[in-house]
Amino acid sequence: MEKKLEKKVLGASLIGSSIEWFDFFLYASVASLIFSKQFFVTDDPTVSNLIAYFGLALSFFIRPFGGIFFAHIGDKMGRKKTLVMTLLLMGLATVAIGFIPNYETIGIAAPILLLLCRLIQGLGIGGEWGGALLLATEYAPAEKRGYFGSVPQMGVTIGMVLGSLTFYVMTAVTTEEQFNSFGWRIPFIFSGVLVFFGLWIRKGLDETPDFKEVQESGKAPKVPLFHTLKYHWKEVLITSGAKFVETAPFYIFGTFIVGYATEKLGLKFENIMLIVMTSAVLTTILIPIYGKLSDRVGRKKLYLIGAFAMFLYMFPYFWLLEHKSTGAVFIATVIGLSIIWSPITAVLGTMFSEVFNKEVRYTGVTLGYQIGAALAGGTAPMIAEYLMGKFNGSYVPVAIYIMVIAVISIISVLSIKNKKAEDLVHTSIN
Repeated sequence: MEKKLEKKVLGASLIGSSIEWFDFFLYASVASLIFSKQFFVTDDPTVSNLIAYFGLALSFFIRPFGGIFFAHIGDKMGRKKTLVMTLLLMGLATVAIGFIPNYETIGIAAPILLLLCRLIQGLGIGGEWGGALLLATEYAPAEKRGYFGSVPQMGVTIGMVLGSLTFYVMTAVTTEEQFNSFGWRIPFIFSGVLVFFGLWIRKGLDETPDFKEVQESGKAPKVPLFHTLKYHWKEVLITSGAKFVETAPFYIFGTFIVGYATEKLGLKFENIMLIVMTSAVLTTILIPIYGKLSDRVGRKKLYLIGAFAMFLYMFPYFWLLEHKSTGAVFIATVIGLSIIWSPITAVLGTMFSEVFNKEVRYTGVTLGYQIGAALAGGTAPMIAEYLMGKFNGSYVPVAIYIMVIAVISIISVLSIKNKKAEDLVHTSIN
């Protein structure tokens, strides 16, 4: 593959996932600060906060439906066309949030429009990941597939860093009154620049070689979803289970820790955010390194090492946190997020793409990813909070919960037979 084409493919696969997670952290950052007070106005601040966070969860609930819809288009019409549509949906909805007047200006229409934008974002995001992944892996030379497949995964931590950094800058250059008035809107509007750049890159690409081959052979199923559920339901279950240990610990290390460290451990909010951002930068660097390593040692082996390490780490993780120092939290987060989690996420996408036949690959990887994310992803912080409240603030149930998650993923991946690097068409399930 020419270097110029390689850069275009990797850039096109990375930009969408970066925007996806940039948007997630933008909304999460101002949910209680802005949206609960300016859009979801009630007499009870707690209720306002809950509705604001429901807006965050709404995107997760709608993603599987967006995934099914766009995966069908992706397997029938092509990866490129689908990725242009998903990026436009995500981008337009994110920019629109920056222009919605608040409750004081337009009344009940404000929260309705905001939730509508979140629904549209969720639909686009649901179909984005699978397409971005396949754009990378189906263009990749066999000996570089692990590296190519790891690049879209970098979007998670890049989005985290961009979201945190953008608001850090905005709060630094505006007064509190200015930020509450218009400053919070600028990052949402700025995302339009990223969307334009992403569309420019994607429009210059052709369809993937694998999709062209399916079209020329005439073997594409009429309804990829039904075909996948009938003939590849085991693979869907396996990939959903494999997603568990990649998604639940991420929200513990990246989201739950913020509230836990500030409220339970008495540490400063800005210090914890800096720790998470620093860990995310390090993780972004390590993901492609682990991706390249998987081309030498295999996806399954690297994933299982990470999953076993996650199982063993949860009690030491909370033991470190209980030291109640910024340094201990930094060490705990770097080990968990950067060292243990990064090899799991680095190989996850490539491993998924190698499980499904190319005729239904978009549908298969999307179902596995979105079902796993819905079951174990956004719910992780809520489950952790509930367990701590139920057991008098003890971290033991939370540690056991993540260990169980790890066991489910380990069992799932152990059922995948090792594949040869040059074979991306079929896989065998024990």
